Amino acid sequence: MSDRETWATRLGFVVAAIGSAVGLGNLWQFPFKTATNGGAAFVVFYLAAVVVVGFPAMLAEFVVGRRTNVNAVDAFGELGHRQWRVVGGLAVFTGFWILSYYNVVGGWVIRYIVGSATGAYFADPAAYFGAVSAGPEAVLAQAVFLAIVVGIVALGIEDGIEKATKVMVPSIVVLMVALAAWVATLPGAAEGYAFFLSPDIDAMVANAGTIIPFAVGQAFFTLSLGMAIMITYSSYVGSDDNLVLDGGVVVVTNTLIGVLAGLVVFPILLTIGAEITTESGGAGALFVATAAGFSSVPFGRVFGVVFFGVVLIAALSSAISLLEVSVAYANDNYGLSRPVLAAIVGVGLFLLGLPSAWDTGWLTWFDRFAYQVFLPVSVLALVAFVGWVIGADAIDELRQGTGGLGAVGPLWLWTLRLIVIVAILGTLALGLNEMFLVEGADFFQPF
Repeated sequence: MSDRETWATRLGFVVAAIGSAVGLGNLWQFPFKTATNGGAAFVVFYLAAVVVVGFPAMLAEFVVGRRTNVNAVDAFGELGHRQWRVVGGLAVFTGFWILSYYNVVGGWVIRYIVGSATGAYFADPAAYFGAVSAGPEAVLAQAVFLAIVVGIVALGIEDGIEKATKVMVPSIVVLMVALAAWVATLPGAAEGYAFFLSPDIDAMVANAGTIIPFAVGQAFFTLSLGMAIMITYSSYVGSDDNLVLDGGVVVVTNTLIGVLAGLVVFPILLTIGAEITTESGGAGALFVATAAGFSSVPFGRVFGVVFFGVVLIAALSSAISLLEVSVAYANDNYGLSRPVLAAIVGVGLFLLGLPSAWDTGWLTWFDRFAYQVFLPVSVLALVAFVGWVIGADAIDELRQGTGGLGAVGPLWLWTLRLIVIVAILGTLALGLNEMFLVEGADFFQPF
């Protein structure tokens, strides 16, 4: 096993974890899932999922990573349970699966920065999306985005990931606040805020079975859970770090940026009279509608560049964490340099992402399986391991750096054992039912 790097500072770990969480999950998936799952009703279920399921599960990943100081697969062997290594393997596979199509969307964002600067999509936003979202141009843009990600990860933990995210995360926050302030002046702001922040209780009750799987999946996705990211990042952490405090900072910051994203996107959509109901289409429709918004407001080119620039920064910060998961496993087990490993994994990602780049129907298929199968199963297995297999040792690890948790440690453990596991099982059942048993369900459809 090769010598492993560590974070240069505790701040580096926290910022990198925030950067992983604050990605396309917040600036692309969160507005899209909100728009297509009941608006504010989805937000309520999502926030509940973050608190009840997401935060405890994040601490479970932190515990496994720091306890072992190895990659997500070998961590289970280090804990004396080699038969559970399949759980780490599933998490690594899930991250690899997600990054394969995530790169495609990252390529779209690059094209939209260029399109904003030149005004290329102003005349016909729908036609522009059709041209850049699939086919040879999408494949090329995917390769450009992936090359940037590979380059950053190849530089290492301290010189690559830590330095990059220390610039990226503050930039996201500052620019999102500025965009939210500008959006507040648009004529559709009040209506957009109402859609985003005013839940319809009757709709929540009537549609809970459909909304909950996406809300919990969104919590997993946006907190980077079930993809081995938090296990990997915490494996570079020292024993004196307060994991509870660090996790709380990540969760709160991530949630606030997600809310900011909604406060930016929905006023823009309502200003141009865009349809943002459950029948409004997929994530591609959100790209189209947002672009149409910038094409019809003053200084649209400038704000379009800023908005999609923020989305690109966020996408990169998450993508480097997803790539690091696979590179960390290879780096711990094979005698090759980090740049070579990053390049090899990058080629594999590019090949797996080709169907999604060529046809957005495949991207839909990959996304649905990630959200409704791989992520909940991966998180469920990890939580069951921490809650029922290592048990008291997990509490001991969580206590390190906190000065003592008192009753909080056992409460966290029993939350994992009961509430989190039951919530995930219910979510998984609802998701599978929605995918395969609901009449007319179609998860292979263009974006």
